[in-house]
Amino acid sequence: MRKKLFAVSKLLLPFIAIAISVLLYYSIEDNGKQKKTAHPYYLYLLAVIGIVILIEIIAGLFVKSIKKRILHKAPFLTGVIVFLMFLNYVTTKTTMLPTLYFPSLDRIVGLLVESRVFLLKNVRDSLGLLATGFIWGAVVGFLTGLALGYFKIVGYWLNPITKIIGPIPTTAWIPLALSTFPTTHGANVFLIAFAVWFPVTLMTSSGIQSISNVNFEVSRTLGASTLYQIIHVAIPAAMPSIFLGVFYGTVSSFATLMAVEMNGNASGIGWYINWQKSVMLYDGVYAGLIIIAVICSLTLTILFKVRDRVLTWQKGVIKW
Repeated sequence: MRKKLFAVSKLLLPFIAIAISVLLYYSIEDNGKQKKTAHPYYLYLLAVIGIVILIEIIAGLFVKSIKKRILHKAPFLTGVIVFLMFLNYVTTKTTMLPTLYFPSLDRIVGLLVESRVFLLKNVRDSLGLLATGFIWGAVVGFLTGLALGYFKIVGYWLNPITKIIGPIPTTAWIPLALSTFPTTHGANVFLIAFAVWFPVTLMTSSGIQSISNVNFEVSRTLGASTLYQIIHVAIPAAMPSIFLGVFYGTVSSFATLMAVEMNGNASGIGWYINWQKSVMLYDGVYAGLIIIAVICSLTLTILFKVRDRVLTWQKGVIKW
């Protein structure tokens, strides 16, 4: 009985936090310096959070795994709601923080809602640029790492070059890329590809070189060709390292995307953040940061799901 009461109290915590947030929103007068919004978007956000939690609780009545998850997450979600409540109080009810640089949650959430079409267009442009550069970088990096790791003669000549140019920060190549490529788009694709290329190359090469020679000798004794050894021995054994390279490359590609979009692009989330900063509209800056954080987090989550599906024997070894 006590255990059930404890579980119920944990589930009630987020709703209590939401109720207190709404009470503070209406009971304490605003500082009068924040720009008014057409709707109380902060309260709408709290309502959405509450509805999602309620749906999870109802689903948990029928699915044990969902019940376990929502019980585990309830205190954290309560903490998030309390943090938002504190942030809203500091920005809208007091003058502790400069209004120009710290807009209210109503303004940030309202901008995400009211400018969603324009923001989605910029997200589409950013994802298109990111996908093009990422695919080029991952493919070339995989082939380069494969050549460096498997063929000793290639490693002898190219390994020193890779170790010299690879660690150079991608942003250092921006002036050279912009002056070399005929279009800004081509330069940006190259820079993102370069950011992905090095970690994928390094981890692929390292993964293949760490494979015991016994595996290759046995396959060679059984009559395996070079191509067969690459496809059926080298690549499968190096897959954990290859995925690590892809993860590192993904993070680097997002950082590079933001850098290149702030230097000459006419669209994209990075461009949008830079534009909003230049006109001193920091609600747009925070909205752009939220969008890029969500996209990056979702991308890494999908990659980890793919990794767990491909490397079933290592499922859960590296968690996200």
